[in-house]
Amino acid sequence: VVSNLKKIGQRKPTGTKVSFRADPEIFPDISFRHEVLVTRLRELAYLNEGVHIKIKDERTNKEEEFQYKKGLLAFVQHLNEGKTTVHRPILISKEDPTSKLIAEIVLQYHTGYNETLLTFANNINTVEGGTHLTGFKSGITRTINNVAQANSLLKDFKDVFSGDDVREGLNAVVSIRIKDPQFEGQTKAKLGNSEIKGIVESFVNQKLGDYFEANLNVARAIIN
Repeated sequence: VVSNLKKIGQRKPTGTKVSFRADPEIFPDISFRHEVLVTRLRELAYLNEGVHIKIKDERTNKEEEFQYKKGLLAFVQHLNEGKTTVHRPILISKEDPTSKLIAEIVLQYHTGYNETLLTFANNINTVEGGTHLTGFKSGITRTINNVAQANSLLKDFKDVFSGDDVREGLNAVVSIRIKDPQFEGQTKAKLGNSEIKGIVESFVNQKLGDYFEANLNVARAIIN
């Protein structure tokens, strides 16, 4: 401590300012990459709808702002930019009082073959997935097979769809908030809470199943 803080006057605006400078003895590269920061801040704006985030790079005076009223819907639409989509984005959500889990999932199919599944736990990008991703994959595979069989949408297809079949052309964002997240490793790249898989799978089966039953034209378009 150099000295005690001393009050020097009044100020109307309030808030917190955080300054950070990377330590070159720890980080081999202490330069900030604008694109990396923009990608992360855009993610946070998508995940926390209504929050206004502004970034200014004082090295180049480049500024960008992010704010979304319908965050996850806008996120999936961003992922599908330039692609031919099969249907409008589907949003399903759940709040489980027992586990105190809040889950939001948005998904949309396009006519391509690649899949993009992004998962987050408490706003942390779990790039290696984890139990919430496993639950989502199992849930959507079972749901689409159930809807297809129950409504005779398989035509001459005698088998069931595999997980790879179901995720072909799928872009989805899975965001959960839980009280005590358990991550594998210091980088928090993978969620390890074992109970989350079953909760998410059951939630997807119920909510997505209800959506497809009420919108069979969407289910038919996806399955075709």
